[in-house]
Amino acid sequence: MSLPAPPSSSSPLPTLSPGALVGVIAPAGPAPAEAVARIPATLEAMGYRARLYPSCHARKGFLAGDDDMRAHDLEAAFSDPEIAAVFSVRGGYGSGRVLDRVAWPRLVAHAKPFVGYSDLTALHAQFTNAGRIVFHGPMLASDLVDSPIPPAKLGFDILREGLGAGTRWAPAPETALFGCPGVAKGPVVGGNLSLIASLVGTPYALDVRGAILFLEEVSEAPYRVDRLLQQLRYAGVLGEAKGFLLGRFSGADSPAEVLADYLAPLRRPVLSGWPAGHGPGAQILPLGARVMMDASAGTLTFLQDVLAPGTGSRHA
Repeated sequence: MSLPAPPSSSSPLPTLSPGALVGVIAPAGPAPAEAVARIPATLEAMGYRARLYPSCHARKGFLAGDDDMRAHDLEAAFSDPEIAAVFSVRGGYGSGRVLDRVAWPRLVAHAKPFVGYSDLTALHAQFTNAGRIVFHGPMLASDLVDSPIPPAKLGFDILREGLGAGTRWAPAPETALFGCPGVAKGPVVGGNLSLIASLVGTPYALDVRGAILFLEEVSEAPYRVDRLLQQLRYAGVLGEAKGFLLGRFSGADSPAEVLADYLAPLRRPVLSGWPAGHGPGAQILPLGARVMMDASAGTLTFLQDVLAPGTGSRHA
C-alpha cells in the first residue's frame, strides 16, 4: 500500500500552451463509444491535442475496464512527460477500486493539471492530501462533448491563461442552501459528499485539517445527505474544517435544513450557492489551492499562484 507524502505547501502548476497534449483516462465508469469518438475534436476546439488511453474504450460491466487497466492508465498519463494535463472521460463508479493499486508518492510527484469530479473525488483526495492542486470540473464525455456552453465560460481558460495570487472570484450565486457569515483562510479540499464519506476510516481519507471543505452532491434525498454528514460529524471531519464551501446539491429535494443542522452549530463560515458540481454550466474549482473565503461577500480570493507559465519541469 503506497500513500501520498504528508501534506506540503502546494506549488503552482504549469499552464497549458497551445497544442499541448492532453491525456484522457477513464478511471471510473465507461462512456458511450460515440461520445468518446468526439473527444479529440472537442479538445482540438479548445486548442489541445488528445491522447486517449485504453480505458476510454473499455467496458467491464459498470467499469471502464478492469482495475489494473484503469490504474495503469492513471499512472501512465501522469508519468508520461509528453502529457501536459490529464482529463477524465466521466465519473460513475470505480475510482476507489484503484486506490491501493497506485504508487501514490510517485504519481503525485508529477505536477500537471488533473480535471474531473464526482467519483474522481477519491483520486483528488490523494493529490490534495499530498499538497498538490487539482481541478474539480466538467469531464469530457459526460459534460463537454455535447455542451452548448463554451469551455472558456466553464473556467477552462485558466488552464491556458493562468491563475495568480490575488485573483478574486465572485460568481453569481446559485440556489443558496444555508450560509454563515465570516472569513476563513486555508486550502479548499473536498468534492462529492458520498465519496468523502466513503473514504472515512481508510488510509485514503481526505485530510480536512485546517482546510475549507467543499461539498457537492447529486440525486441524494435529504435523509441520505443527513446520514453522510452524520458520518463525517461522528468521525470528527466536520470539526476539523475552518469553513465550508457548498456547491450544487442537485437532482433531489433541497437538503438546506439538514446542512443547517450539521454546520450551524460549528459556527464556521459557510458560503453556499457556488456554481460547481453536477449539472450544466458547472465551473472549474481548484482544489488544494490556498484561498480566503468571505462567506458574507460570496467571494474566494486566491492566496497563491495556482497556474503559472514557466513553472519548470512537470516532475517536482
